[in-house]
Formats: sequence, structure tokens, C-alpha cells
Amino acid sequence: MFYVDDDPIASRRSAPQHGRIHLPDSLTSQQLSDRTWIGDEAGDERADAIWRAAEHWYSGGTQPAIQVCVRHRGRVIVDRAVGHGRTPIENVTSATPFCLFSASKAIAAVAVWRLIDQGVVDLGTRVADLVPGYSANGKGSTTIDHVLTHRAGIPFALAGSADQTRADDRAFVRAALCRMVPLHRPGLLHFYHALTWGPLVREIVETATGRPMREYIADEITGPLGLRWTNIGVDRSDVIEVARSHVTGSRTSFAVDTAFRLATGRTLDGIISSSNAPEVLTSTIPSSTGVSNAVELSRFAEMLLRGGALDGVRILSADAIVAARRERRALRPDVATAGVPLRWGTGFMLGSHYFGPFGRRAPEAFGHTGLTQIAMWADPQRDLATAVVSSGKPLGDVDGGRYRGLLDTIAAAFPRS
Repeated sequence: MFYVDDDPIASRRSAPQHGRIHLPDSLTSQQLSDRTWIGDEAGDERADAIWRAAEHWYSGGTQPAIQVCVRHRGRVIVDRAVGHGRTPIENVTSATPFCLFSASKAIAAVAVWRLIDQGVVDLGTRVADLVPGYSANGKGSTTIDHVLTHRAGIPFALAGSADQTRADDRAFVRAALCRMVPLHRPGLLHFYHALTWGPLVREIVETATGRPMREYIADEITGPLGLRWTNIGVDRSDVIEVARSHVTGSRTSFAVDTAFRLATGRTLDGIISSSNAPEVLTSTIPSSTGVSNAVELSRFAEMLLRGGALDGVRILSADAIVAARRERRALRPDVATAGVPLRWGTGFMLGSHYFGPFGRRAPEAFGHTGLTQIAMWADPQRDLATAVVSSGKPLGDVDGGRYRGLLDTIAAAFPRS
């Protein structure tokens, strides 16, 4: 879904192009100001330069809403939002929650690493030892390490695994996972598991703890960090608070739709439409139904940046952070980033000098991105913890590199140590 802006400049010209909320660069400075929310910031002069890049991205017309929160050396440098939240007449703030899509994987990965820290499981634990019947069809050697590094061999959403309306039916999900036939021997190669990563991780966490995954995350991770929204899915009473996601940008091709169907069971339009449904937002799918906002995600990233502890609360050991961000897959084209070269750790994406996904010259950065222009990361070289959240879902470089320009601007504003 996308909606058309009613700004007076656009109304005097031709209608906005397909998938845009206003004509590119048609907004006046006053209109931008009227749609902008500013939080409690440190008063750093770099905030304005970063926000100009965010406004330039918003002005492109493919994003109904954008949130940016940048923390440097523990201070909040930028905490701003622009655009519309739950409705076209309600302005977004930094507290407005959004669906995170694949950025949810960072939250889920921390849950698994905490279980490893607690000695409940380890990277070598076989999934079949936790999920009865998973060894069927040659999957018996699959380990938690294979799952976290996208080497489990089941990247396609087949055998019923794409039915999000039954995501909380554990017997159904387990049966679907057990029926799946791997494309290759587990551990042989990396192939991004866009959707299937989630049910596997949920089974690992819930079987190992004997608790609902959302409860475990709230009690052990996000609750102690003081985060209101950050979790996998929301309670039904909170659905109304979550801002909608929108299909924007150019129409997708048959080839792109086919790729999305294989990976997720739906086209891009179908994914976005279903993500707004209450039965999906309330489900626990660690690969895609995380909910948060930029200010909370940046605090989550700050915990990662500080070696797993923040404000006296330890979530992960420093050793776990080191292990999680150690390179496991070298820089090469990746399905997760539509072919853009990417490096991987164990459960986290890693930055690079030129290809991102966390700005240029950020080889030590680590975090995760989400469909399509969402990112949260920690950058130890810059002492930086950042989150960028948006509600539009364009594919490709339809905004002329404006989103990438914001990430590069954030990186350039803070020299590496």
C-alpha cells in the first residue's frame, strides 16, 4: 500500500509517480519542518548535517516516515523523525513503533547468544536434538551455528513454512520444518534464509528455555534495558499503536516477485500487506515480525557496542560479542542485499569499506538491516550506535542513492579511531 501526499506544490503539477507519496523534491522547507519531530539531543553541530541527509532522503518521495537515532560516546546526537505514522494525518515521533522485518534477526540472535552464554546450548548443538524429527531428509547434522550463519540449507519457504497465519502453531511449524529437504549438506555454503531462519531460531529458543520466545526476550534482554517495544511481535492490544508499512517505488518485475515467493512464500506487495495484519504483528516470527523504533534500537545497538552491557545491566558476555562479530563469510555478493557484496558474522551482518550496509569505511561495524531501508548497527571504531527506521519499501536505487547517502553521512561525521 502507498498513499499520495496532498502537498499544494504537487497538486499544481502532474500526479506523483507510482509508489511515491509526493513528487521528488516538491516539499518546501516549511512543509519539512511541519512534519519533523525532534527529541532530546546533545546539541552537537553534526546533528544538522545528518538530518539534512535524512530530509533529502524523505524529499525523494518513497518514504512515508523516517526515524533516525545516532548515539556517539553514549550521547544522543540525533533523535528525530519526519513524516506520517499510523495515519497520513498523524506525524511520526521517535517513539512510534514500526515493523522491523529482517532487522528482527539482530534481536533474535542476541537471544540465542544469551542462551550460549548461560550454557543452555552451544554453537555445536544439533537442531535435531531440540526439535524431534528434524533429522528427516538429511538435516540431522544441522547445528545452531549453521542456522545463525544461514548455512542450514533450507533458504526457501516451502512445505507450508510460509503460512504466517499459523506461525504460532508450533506443531504445524515443526512439521513443516521437518518435511523440508535441504538444498545442500548443512554447513556447506551460505545462502540467506530470509524467512525460514525465524522458525528455526524460535524452536531453538523456546525448546531450550521452555518459555515463549517473546517472554524470554522481554525478561532477559529488552526489559532489563528499559525498552518498551523492542521484541518479536506485539500484544494484540498494542497492534493499533504500530505504524503501517507501505509498498513504494517502482513496480516489481516477474523475476523479483518469483524470488520473493521462493524466499518468503509471497511477492513484495504480499509481504508488506500481510505485515500490517494483526495476526502477523502479534505472531512470533524472529526473522520478520520484530517491532521497535529508532531510539530503542539505537540503545540496543549501544549495548552491543559496550561489549554486551549497558548502564550496569549485562546482557551478553564480552566474549560472546567478539565471537558474534568475527567474520564467518568474506565479502561477496549476497541475496540479503540484492546482490551488493556483504560480510557476515554469526547472526550479524558486518560492515565494509565501500559496500556498507552501515556506511562507507565502516569495516568494524556490525548489526542488521531490514526490508528495505531499515538498519541498526554498532561501530566500535567510531564509538557509534545507530538506528534508521523507515516505513516505505522500495526496491533498488529508486531514490537516487539518498538512503545510502544518509548512512555515508553518518559515518563521515564521526572519524574512526
